[in-house]
Amino acid sequence: MQFDPDGSAPDDLSHAGAVVDKAIEYMIGQGIAPISVASALLGGSLGMLARTLDDRGVAQVLRNALASVEAGELQEMRGAPNSGIGQS
Repeated sequence: MQFDPDGSAPDDLSHAGAVVDKAIEYMIGQGIAPISVASALLGGSLGMLARTLDDRGVAQVLRNALASVEAGELQEMRGAPNSGIGQS
């Protein structure tokens, strides 16, 4: 796995994100509730993290995610195209 110059993201992150986006589209198309899709993805993500990082590393990933929420990054996503999954 290669990391970008500042050491924070693997070079295949964009590809992985595109695959996840397609999986989400598929599940929504199958009529799976958005909260179920999100819960399954989160559970799978935590399982993958647990298999590849120690507890401290997992906690850091979760802290980074929380910091993104607290910084308002999700608010920005809500205004982006194709971000309506699960919204009324």
